[in-house]
Amino acid sequence: MPLSDREKNVLKEIREWENHLFSYEVNDFQLTYEKYLERSFLLLPKMVQKKFFLLVDNWLFHLHGLIQGSQLQMDAKERILSSGRIFYKELEKIDDLKKLDINQLQYIAQQQIAKHRLYSFAQGGLSGTGGTLLLGMDIPAIAVINLRAVQLIAMTYGFEVNTPFEMMTSLKVFHTATLPPRIQKDGWAALMHELDGNDDFYFYQGNEEITDITWLEQPVQQLLKAMVIALFRKKLIQGIPLVSMAIGAGANYQLTRKVTEVAHKYYQLRYLKEKEEYPDEYERA
Repeated sequence: MPLSDREKNVLKEIREWENHLFSYEVNDFQLTYEKYLERSFLLLPKMVQKKFFLLVDNWLFHLHGLIQGSQLQMDAKERILSSGRIFYKELEKIDDLKKLDINQLQYIAQQQIAKHRLYSFAQGGLSGTGGTLLLGMDIPAIAVINLRAVQLIAMTYGFEVNTPFEMMTSLKVFHTATLPPRIQKDGWAALMHELDGNDDFYFYQGNEEITDITWLEQPVQQLLKAMVIALFRKKLIQGIPLVSMAIGAGANYQLTRKVTEVAHKYYQLRYLKEKEEYPDEYERA
């Protein structure tokens, strides 16, 4: 089934975004910083390195499962379906969302994206107050917000995240989005390779390891942010630590902006590719 003119324009925008991603050039400072970080981590025994990434992977798996099965996520899923019924009243399940056109799906997805960017901004501002509990909960909270956003974007485009393939894919989309710009293109290329070379979209047959040494920069950035917040939390403006709150809110917003952008491009691309390959599934009854 040929794509409409609007769908062709969206596909063109995705390809232009891909070209920009692949043409990114790292500067000397970034390269030096990343190499120093990697070399420092490599000084640890290999067993410690392996256990660290295994621990992070297991934490992400369990967090993903908790979010997916939570009542909050079930309610959000129902809201997505309700939004879809505005355009197609016969819509019953997530897979039926594929019968909506790209403009309708973008409208629903942008609602989810805007909400989660706002959640991230507010959560970062709260962490920026410098309270021990709020600052300690910053990394788990920002992980929940971003994993939840990826899941909801996937569902908006008709992809349930409760199968092994979709679960691993959503985690890898999250991982790719949080990589340094220099390496992000490799993560995107791996996602495209798995998408093009897979005939079974239920069982996952690829590499089940998510994090590795290339991902170290993200947790280090979060720790540096916490240190800066702790440094500026006593600098009050009319009794409020506005500087540290602005740092926390800005950093978390930018992270969620990056995650939602990558997730939105990925699931839009999957929707368009499947519409070309399986036109019958995308036709309304």
